[in-house]
Formats: sequence, structure tokens, C-alpha cells
Amino acid sequence: MTQKKIRNMEEFAAVSGISRPTVSKYFHDPESVRASTRARIEEALERYEYRPNVYAMNQNRRLTKNIGIVVPYLADPFFAEIARNIEQRCIDAGYRPTLYSSHGIPELEVEILDGLRSLKPAGVLLAPLGRASIKGEIERFCKAVPTVIFDSNIEGMGAAFIGSDNASFVDQTVEYLSRSGTAPSFFEMRHPANPNANKRRIAYLTRMEKLGLSPHVISVGGEGWAFEEIGRQGCLTMLERDELPTDTVLCSNDRLAIGFLSACYEKNLRVGIGADCDLRVASMDDHPFARFTCPPLTTAAHDYEAVSNRSVETLFELIEAGGKFANRTETLYPARLILRASA
Repeated sequence: MTQKKIRNMEEFAAVSGISRPTVSKYFHDPESVRASTRARIEEALERYEYRPNVYAMNQNRRLTKNIGIVVPYLADPFFAEIARNIEQRCIDAGYRPTLYSSHGIPELEVEILDGLRSLKPAGVLLAPLGRASIKGEIERFCKAVPTVIFDSNIEGMGAAFIGSDNASFVDQTVEYLSRSGTAPSFFEMRHPANPNANKRRIAYLTRMEKLGLSPHVISVGGEGWAFEEIGRQGCLTMLERDELPTDTVLCSNDRLAIGFLSACYEKNLRVGIGADCDLRVASMDDHPFARFTCPPLTTAAHDYEAVSNRSVETLFELIEAGGKFANRTETLYPARLILRASA
């Protein structure tokens, strides 16, 4: 026997060397895991004298096994990738996840959440529209349903927030571009649909000021989620008017950068780091297609796996805690700079 006191299922999973989803699956239905795994869990239960919170588990069993996953725009490859990871983790733990897309429409986001309430889900993983969300409705939902917010934070809402540190995306790209050549201009949408876009512009201005460099923000027209075409049209207009302030451009996200690269190709401008190149272009997100652009795109990458795994683990902890935490937590993962041929 050991004197170590195990306080919750997360700690039990860590000390027993068995994955958190497998442990959760066992406690909901011991017969749902392999006999050898079941034996390991039961041996660890005796060794660590751990007994789960039966009251909380009984409360949880009154709920369905449904988990809602809500994102702003499922056709966006970033959200598709992170939702795929989250969905698989939920399935592995014995839950039934359902994906929803709000298509960038605040009213549809509210409608989805209202529908989810009627399904009495065990919990919800919500990537909100952010500043476009109807915050009163989001707050009302989070009070009624165990909710973990990911990707775009809404201050004080949900039991926890898990996302990427947008400042680290900008800090790494600006410092690298400034060190290796001309300091970058910042290329963005004037009215961005992406909930993290404004944070990135502010981070760009802050970092340029700290480096003692002059910022240049290029804000192009266009609304909605057709980022590639907005980036292409914005770049074409800027090039035709000869309004590009520097020969290095940092795009607010990879989808805008893909459109920017297309416009450069149309105008016979060579993008890259060679002596014969006209421009350097970099971006942020590490879109699944970023390494296939021409040239391959230098970008700061999300830690997709860390964000999705921690989001799901936090939701499981919330469900086991009876739907409430003592304190709201925020977890941010830094970006990782990936150097390719575009800059």
C-alpha cells in the first residue's frame, strides 16, 4: 500500500500509467475496456486506495453521453483539423460527439447552443465567434451546461479556456523577419471574421514598437470567410496602386497568405529568399496546405494536438467535478516557427 493521496481521476491516470480517456471509460462501464486493461486499473485502485467521487459520477450518469463541439466555420481547415482531433478523443473515451458550425453567424451560434441545451449533453466544447458572439446568450448557456471554451477566449465565460498564445505567433515571425531582412508590413482584413485577428494586429504593433521599428498595417476590404479570395483581391489592388510599403509581408493568417501568393504569381512577382526574389511573405497558423503553396509558406504553427487534447481532458475533468470548477482556468500554448521557402 502507498500513502500517496489521489485526489481525482486525472491524478489516478497519471500515477497508474493508464490514459485518462481509458480510465474514464472504465468508471462509466468496466466491461467497455479490455480485460488486461481492466485488471491493471483494478490493481492500481487497490495500490493507491483510490475511490472516485461516487456522488459526482452518479450525477454525471443522469446525463446523456452526448458532447457538443461547436466551431465558427467547419469548412476552414484549421477548425476542421482541431475538431477532428477533439472528436476522436471523445469517441475513444466512450462519448458521442456531434460537430456544429455556426458559419460565422452570431444568431446561428445561439440557435445551435439552444438546440444543444435540449439534448442535455454531458458537456460542450465551444470555439465561439468571439467579439461577434452575442455574449449574453453565451454566458447564459455556459451557466446551464458544462462548457470549455477553446481557440477564442471570451473573458470570464465557460469553466475554462484553452487556446494558442497569439502574441507568440507574432513575436516569433516579426523578430525572425526583421533579423533576416526588411521588417514586415502586416496584411489583414479590415473587418476580420477570424476571432483572433485583432489580437494579432495589436501584437504586431506592440512587437514593432519594442524593436524600435516603424509598423505598416495594410487593411484590405472584404467580409466573411473567403479569406483566400479576399487576400488575392486585396493584394492585386495594392500592387496595382504601388502601395506596398516594404518588400516583406506578414499576413494575419495563412489563408490570406495563400491568396496573397496567388496575386503575386499573377503579377509575375517572385516570392522567396533568393537574390532574384521580389518579396518575402510569411504568415501564422500552419494551415494544413501551407507546406504545399508555391513557394512553401513560412509560418508560425499552432500546437493542434496540445490544444485539442487539453480541451478534451479539461471537459472530462469538468464533467467528473459535477459541471463546475472552483476557479476558471486559462491555458495558452505558444506557437512554433516553421521556416520554409517563402521567407
